[in-house]
Amino acid sequence: MSRPGTATPALALVLLAVTVAGVGAQGAALEDPDYYGQEIWSQEPYYTRPEPEPETFSPPLPAGPGEEWELRPQEPRAPKRATKPKKAPKRGKSAPEPPPPGKNSNKKVMRTKSSEKAANDDHSVRVVHEDVRESCPPLGLETLKITDFQLHASTVKRYGLGAHRGRLNIQAGINENDFYDGAWCAGRNDLQQWIEVDARRLTRFTGVITQGRNSLWLSDWVTSYRVMVSNDSHTWVTVKNGSGDMIFEGNSEKEIPVLNELPVPMVARYIRINPRSWFDNGSICMRMEILGCPLPDPNNYYHRRNEMTTTDDLDFKHHNYKEMRQLMKVVNEMCPNITRIYNIGKSHQGLKLYAVEISDHPGEHEVGEPEFHYIAGAHGNEVLGRELLLLLVQFLCQEYLARNARIVHLVEETRIHILPSLNPDGYEKAYEGGSELGGWSLGRWTHDGIDINNNFPDLNTLLWEAEDQQNGPRKVPNHYIAIPEWFLSENATVAAETRAVIAWMEKIPFVLGGNLQGGELVVAYPYDLVRSPWKTQEHTPTPDDHVFRWLAYSYASTHRLMTDARRRVCHTEEFQKEEGTVNGASWHTVAGSLNDFSYLHTNCFELSIYVGCDKYPHESQLPEEWENNRESLIVFMEQVHRGIKGLVRDSHGKGIPNAIISVEGVNHDIRTANDGDYWRLLNPGEYAVTAKAEGFTASTKNCMVGYDMGATRCDFTLSKTNMARIREIMEKFGKQPVSLPARRLKLRGRKRRQRG
Repeated sequence: MSRPGTATPALALVLLAVTVAGVGAQGAALEDPDYYGQEIWSQEPYYTRPEPEPETFSPPLPAGPGEEWELRPQEPRAPKRATKPKKAPKRGKSAPEPPPPGKNSNKKVMRTKSSEKAANDDHSVRVVHEDVRESCPPLGLETLKITDFQLHASTVKRYGLGAHRGRLNIQAGINENDFYDGAWCAGRNDLQQWIEVDARRLTRFTGVITQGRNSLWLSDWVTSYRVMVSNDSHTWVTVKNGSGDMIFEGNSEKEIPVLNELPVPMVARYIRINPRSWFDNGSICMRMEILGCPLPDPNNYYHRRNEMTTTDDLDFKHHNYKEMRQLMKVVNEMCPNITRIYNIGKSHQGLKLYAVEISDHPGEHEVGEPEFHYIAGAHGNEVLGRELLLLLVQFLCQEYLARNARIVHLVEETRIHILPSLNPDGYEKAYEGGSELGGWSLGRWTHDGIDINNNFPDLNTLLWEAEDQQNGPRKVPNHYIAIPEWFLSENATVAAETRAVIAWMEKIPFVLGGNLQGGELVVAYPYDLVRSPWKTQEHTPTPDDHVFRWLAYSYASTHRLMTDARRRVCHTEEFQKEEGTVNGASWHTVAGSLNDFSYLHTNCFELSIYVGCDKYPHESQLPEEWENNRESLIVFMEQVHRGIKGLVRDSHGKGIPNAIISVEGVNHDIRTANDGDYWRLLNPGEYAVTAKAEGFTASTKNCMVGYDMGATRCDFTLSKTNMARIREIMEKFGKQPVSLPARRLKLRGRKRRQRG
């Protein structure tokens, strides 16, 4: 008879096993393999759906002396690349191993001997059965989720080419051979070199993506390599193919990513890449990403504390053009009273540039209500901004229906326009390549090869030349500078998308806007063009520099990572000295930027918001990126209500369009909209504000801007000048007012003729 103390735990274990098995079966039944083929809008996002039970692993067998595991895949997968077919690599440093077997190899997984298998079961590496193969997301080398301390290498050429630089798509600095170079490079070119990743927990590794060194002058890349895994970083198991080590085919140039999937997923903590050959005239240099699924580890507090979750019920996935339109339609059907879908024009390939308007009176400009816009996708491969705006559209609709007081106030007091994809042609190219294989530039430009971000007219030079002119009347104002005639001609190198945005901004009196970009984590404000023509970097502030700094900081300071001093730089630039913000010209000069054009040609204050190091993050990263940016996206929109606003009317109460609003001490004016209403972004303080219009006597007021959110009302009533009244009376009776200077000239000419 057994003791009660031992029978109860045994029974509990049996019940627990049955319960777990039942939950696993239920999860498998609920799992919908065609989830993404259904309608886009789902009330149950993917991350809330029950996960399938972890796959069964091969139990480690007792290893006798000299015994080992050998991995024999049933059919090794060929490397995948983003664009053109893979060429045979040049093997300047030939490796002693035999070449990898052909694609039709029919070997099965089996256990044999291996000198690298440890006798201790704690060091064994588990191999996943092939019938449960799954696609795993990136571990996060490119997104910086993997820290520098998790990357190690056998040797390094120097610090700037250390293991911490071996991240997919990392970019080198302007001056190479510094602390920020474009890859990991080994200190020696031999077969003993390696770079490894410590996943810090058991992970199901499924693939490796590699690139060569990012360099303008050097050609360095690895053409073949081995993959090894370990649980303790001392005892390593090499991925096998048949009876020998499997040699994976690497890169044939330095920029296009190449994916190699492991023939059998392997569970371990560490993964190591061992180059076996490299480009003839180059060195062992590489950038990489690892595909892997971290295994559940409920006992590890470190990982549970750092896991990001979201409670927002949104559609977290990448949307192609058709899916984007469908999502907009569903949102419009859910919130028909506050949304409107329209297009501002077409792309080079004829795709419509769709925008979503969110307002309590969609389709009309309300007098006194400011207009705001977000733009994304000017560079088609910078996808995160596009998805963030699509998430924002869903979020605003849902929260408005839920009567979230903050969102209701924002929607009812602001006319919001969201343009998620300015360059849909480029996005479709990037979408075909995919999240990891698109590279750094695929889809960046329009179909006809134009960079939209730098395709606007250069109005800075016209302004500065006028300011430098000492003699003669000034021909260029400090605002609303006209677009040059050459730019408007049909033969000008101007993208169809650029012309559409210009027409859009001229039609709608935007007050504030943000264009979302990728590849960095910073907010850039104008000017973007340096004033000194011989410099490539120079701090070039606008007259509203103090306002732009605040606007940029309002986004950066509420972002979860931008102002974090512990954050690793994305590529080469450190932006912490200005709290996650930067003057565009002091970063890198750009002529014809959207920010500068918007400031000098319209009333709109525009900023560039770089929302992530990874231009095209994996779908699994979208919930975390949404959490990083959600508060910032809302706070930045709310800044449209900072400063002063009002109406400029005549003595009859009629609004005066195109009246000029000047602020003493700020050499940049704005103009009233068609109804005579205006908005002037200003920081807290007291300002002398003047309103003037042609034919009216100017009026000046002192306007106080407080610290509380909400623009200060500052209205003006202008009286007509005497000459304007005379002209109005004469025109009423069909006559023209007498011009005294013209009459004097006429009399002088008559006297000269009489003398002659």
